[in-house]
Amino acid sequence: MHRQDILRLLNTYSTPFMDEAGHVARAKRWVMAHEEIFNREHPIHVTGSAWVVNPDRTRIFMVHHGKLHQWFQPGGHADGDSDVLQVALKETSEESGLDPSHIRLLSEQIFDVDIHTVPATDSVPAHDHIDIRFLVEADDDLPVPGSHESHEVRWIDVYQVSAFSRLRSTNRMIEKTRHLRNIIRNRAAS
Repeated sequence: MHRQDILRLLNTYSTPFMDEAGHVARAKRWVMAHEEIFNREHPIHVTGSAWVVNPDRTRIFMVHHGKLHQWFQPGGHADGDSDVLQVALKETSEESGLDPSHIRLLSEQIFDVDIHTVPATDSVPAHDHIDIRFLVEADDDLPVPGSHESHEVRWIDVYQVSAFSRLRSTNRMIEKTRHLRNIIRNRAAS
């Protein structure tokens, strides 16, 4: 995947959320203007993450980030890899401790886009992430050992996720998950 591949993903993605539509437009502009957009040394760069749901879409897998001390979906820096989908899957496996064979991609299309500022630390200046998110599934009965990057990992009931993260983008993904659950219920009822 090159810049053209991520632009294709962004160009085919639409959202009913006005704030997210703004993120998509800004992401397109930045990706078109900067070749080094996949390197963390650039002040705004692409990251990949995964919104991990269980098979019946009632629970979400979250990690408590070791450096930022907040709950997030698994994800991370592209570090020069322009295949942001593979970045999201790799980071999900690394942060959850799950074997990649237990992580199932539900769609190669974007699930969510967010641009957010990461605060400065002693060694890294403040910078922006263009986070491209994909929808994946894992069995919530499997043990998830986590990794050294996270203080804690856990499955959280979809209706309780907002108690762990009050980020606007998290609430947006919760709403999208509830919509997916309604689709599943309607199919089962037909």
